[in-house]
Amino acid sequence: QAQLVESGGGSAQAGGSLRLSCTYSNIPHGHGCMAWFRQSPSQEREAVATVTPSSVTTFYADSVKGRFTISRDNAKKTAYLQMDSLKPEDTAVYFCAAEMWRSSCQPISSAYSYWGQGTQVTVSS
Repeated sequence: QAQLVESGGGSAQAGGSLRLSCTYSNIPHGHGCMAWFRQSPSQEREAVATVTPSSVTTFYADSVKGRFTISRDNAKKTAYLQMDSLKPEDTAVYFCAAEMWRSSCQPISSAYSYWGQGTQVTVSS
């Protein structure tokens, strides 16, 4: 079955950086869309970034634009989220998600069929 495994979470100080990785396997019909979502106890799950199969198009939430970068290495079947200039409000559980390619990679959780288990990111002031 499909599997997505996140890594790279942990603690950082405000202004610091973390790099999350998501290695995936057994996703039907190629690589498809990849996305990062996050959820804190007081917030609903929100899309952080998405990327199309060939990295032609990306989406970023307004709250992370200019600070986070999504990328992927299809040969390694891995997606990344580089997080720079971290803020305390970035604290959340971050989830990797995947979906078969159609024509776009929507920043909506219901659009994704495959999910990782999540990795905690904690940013202190």
